[in-house]
Amino acid sequence: MDTTLWIVAVLLIMVGVAGAVLPALPGVPLIFVGMLLAAWINGFQFISVFTVVVMGILTVLAIVVDSVAATLSAKRAGASKQGMIGAVVGTIAGLFTGLWGLVFMPLVGATIGELIAHKDMLRAGKVGAATWFGLIITIVVKLAVAFTMVGVFIVALLI
Repeated sequence: MDTTLWIVAVLLIMVGVAGAVLPALPGVPLIFVGMLLAAWINGFQFISVFTVVVMGILTVLAIVVDSVAATLSAKRAGASKQGMIGAVVGTIAGLFTGLWGLVFMPLVGATIGELIAHKDMLRAGKVGAATWFGLIITIVVKLAVAFTMVGVFIVALLI
């Protein structure tokens, strides 16, 4: 039974690392759940309750940044509802177009959404770039938190 639970914990962590980049997966929360499961399997002997609490705080931080960064960046640039919808559609389309699509399709989607809303190329480019910048900040923060959590997990198991 423990072996199966360990496999599930490690798979959750691995999928979570992928989810730190892929917008469709809740990356950091999956890493946290995997880590919590691993801690629970051994009765919190290797991974302490304190460590789990700290990782929980990091998870909440990543969720807040994920929810706020791209939206605030787009809103500061004056994004319309169509621009925001375009960014979401671009992100979804990016899932099917590989790494470059994941990186650039939200920019393209936001720009197209703004063009539809305001027919102003300069404004559309500004909003698209701001949305893209917010998304990049979000990905960097999520990756930093994800790798920190994985590092803490590995160190906790080895020490």
